[in-house]
Amino acid sequence: MTTGADARIAELARRYSLSDSATSALGTLVRLVMSDPGAATGLRNEQRVIDDHLADSLVALELREVRDAKVVADLGSGAGFPGLPLPIARQDASVALIESNARKCRFLRRAAGACGLQNVRVVNSRAESWDEGIDCCDLVTARALAPLSVVAEYAAPLLREGGSLVTWRGGRDLGVEQAAARAAHELGLEPHAPLPVHPYTAASRRHLHLMWKVRPTPERFPRRPGVAAKRPLGGGRRRGAV
Repeated sequence: MTTGADARIAELARRYSLSDSATSALGTLVRLVMSDPGAATGLRNEQRVIDDHLADSLVALELREVRDAKVVADLGSGAGFPGLPLPIARQDASVALIESNARKCRFLRRAAGACGLQNVRVVNSRAESWDEGIDCCDLVTARALAPLSVVAEYAAPLLREGGSLVTWRGGRDLGVEQAAARAAHELGLEPHAPLPVHPYTAASRRHLHLMWKVRPTPERFPRRPGVAAKRPLGGGRRRGAV
């Protein structure tokens, strides 16, 4: 990487009080994403990778729910963001990367190994089929995955009561948020107002959406794989799946 890229990663490490080993692992991750043909991202410019992937992932550390979680599941992990930066930063947390695409899972395993992550496991499964995770997670994360109401349905059965869902979004959409609030109520979740975040200087219209699990999710969830996306709760739009 260039000196400028190293300096940018060091700046992120200072911002979030990361250790030297975590800083080194973030650099390794950036180099791997830029060079590994199996990386599921079209970004290969190091500054774009650092800003649009690394910084955008780490900004969630501004939330207490992310800083304190011990058992984490990242849904639709794909290229590994936020699923790899978060366990690099939170080496005291156990993180499961849930990804249904086997090729992407192979990249995630290579990346976790290259970064020396002992607190990560890659699960080749759809979220709805991951029975082991039911009622187990302090935190579920999802970035660029599906409409909010659909992500809420994927996440709710996995969360313990008191746990949290954090999703990454761009500009706000009132209709989407209202549909997600209706879905959340049905799932035992309580939504928080979207939180504007600024992961890097030029970033705009970035938000984190937070939901807390305040009561048990009804036993009829999760529905069969694919149903949440085809028939979303709350009148959500039909698109996306894990």
